[in-house]
Amino acid sequence: MASATLLVVDDVPANLSLLLDALSQAGFRVLVAESGEGALAQVAHEVPDLILLDFMLPGMNGLEVCRRLKARPGLVEIPVIFLTAVDDVGEKVRALEAGAVDYVTKPIQTAEVLARVRTQLRIASLQRALQDEVVMRREAEELLHDSLDRGLLLFDDQGRIRFSTRLTQTLLARFFPSVSHDQTPSVLRELAGSKPGAELPSGLEVRVLRAAANGELAVLELSSERTPKPADLLPLGLTPREAEVLFWVSEGKTNAEIAIILDSSRRTVEKHAEHVLEKLNVENRAGAIRVALDLLRVRG
Repeated sequence: MASATLLVVDDVPANLSLLLDALSQAGFRVLVAESGEGALAQVAHEVPDLILLDFMLPGMNGLEVCRRLKARPGLVEIPVIFLTAVDDVGEKVRALEAGAVDYVTKPIQTAEVLARVRTQLRIASLQRALQDEVVMRREAEELLHDSLDRGLLLFDDQGRIRFSTRLTQTLLARFFPSVSHDQTPSVLRELAGSKPGAELPSGLEVRVLRAAANGELAVLELSSERTPKPADLLPLGLTPREAEVLFWVSEGKTNAEIAIILDSSRRTVEKHAEHVLEKLNVENRAGAIRVALDLLRVRG
């Protein structure tokens, strides 16, 4: 935190001098700007860890500067603390609405400024750490989904799917195309509840690893020896996700439907489909389907 870089924006030399001395002595690296235009130019060259921004500036005022900062990619997360000479609630509300995280009322008390700066830097650091952890967890879950070759399905007592591997998603979409991708088909819920008479679609095999009881998640393993899998298309030189897209294209699914199956965006699916056509050296989806079906028949 002590090595953080701060940008101070104020048109009053005395304020700049006071803040520069106090922040530098506290171990911070300090950049300065005397106008809103100067602040925007400064962040274009170097992005600070926090900005102390005067509310009343000549030309472009602090509110407009803050709005423009928050509109720039990569700057929205930078904490902005307003310096304001007016102890007015409405002004403070406008500052927060513009994207500021805090404000300091003039005349400046350096001890207060240092306390608020350290607090906001700490909050920003914790937020970044949390975001990094979320990304890592998502990546780990994706890796688990991709690496497990078993058709595992976990769902709660309401039938909501809590976890499913890639193979499971493929089998559910194939055998239960009309069922929502986040819900467990009723026949599988019956099996997990040990209810007799549940008839599975031809070709699908299900093993109950843990029945639904006492509020615990039910665990099933789905399999089908005769069911082609997206992985069967990897020999075509495709990435795992491209293979999944081609697999569902060969099943007659639209890009919108594939996006739902893969829990992705339609635009992402379209980009993968374009890459598939390029790698297979075919002109359209029909050509790609022919290539895919030829390989899947051999594999089957």
